[in-house]
Amino acid sequence: MVYQLDFGDLLPYWDVLARGLLFTVILTVVSTAVGLFVGTAGAWARTFGPKWSYYAVGAYVELIRNTPFIVQLFFVFFGLPALGVKMTEAQAAFLAMVINIGAYSTEIIRAGIEAVPKGHIEAGASLAMSRWEIFRYIVLKQAFMKVYPALSSQIVIVMLGSAVVSQISAEDLTYAANFVQSRNFRAFEVYFLAAGLYLLLAILMRGLLRGIGRAIFPKA
Repeated sequence: MVYQLDFGDLLPYWDVLARGLLFTVILTVVSTAVGLFVGTAGAWARTFGPKWSYYAVGAYVELIRNTPFIVQLFFVFFGLPALGVKMTEAQAAFLAMVINIGAYSTEIIRAGIEAVPKGHIEAGASLAMSRWEIFRYIVLKQAFMKVYPALSSQIVIVMLGSAVVSQISAEDLTYAANFVQSRNFRAFEVYFLAAGLYLLLAILMRGLLRGIGRAIFPKA
């Protein structure tokens, strides 16, 4: 039996796939922005914060980095409602992504902070700057400059990993591909197209992040 490829069968569903692609982009951008804020706060707590915050954030980081993302997602979507916290599929996807990238970015940014020369921090302290002022004006930009490539790679990994949110019926690109396949049974064509879209999205995202890095850190 010879399989006949027919990508034309996907055309009636282009709007479904486009909505899924758009949701994936929005999910990645918003969760990354909030997750990096969480990661920056966590890195501050681990390096400049009080002792209790070092251990509290450390426990959060270890919990997230040593459990599968799909389990975290299921806990947010299926577990939290048992405690009275109910949310939609999209809200659960965003929250789980923020929690996940927040933990990973905490350690990445912390590594950048620890790479900042101690003399720079001591110079800030000698000027009677507070720990927050030292972090904000001296440490933060240098830390981001040192770890920006690692953060960029992590953002792309998070975008690709976001396909898991289709398991809770969040309407991302993978969910859209599954929906189309269930209607026309063109599994090869639809998943080939989905893979191509993810590839294109990853390439474009890497290029965009590289351009942003050059603009923010021109001397890096």
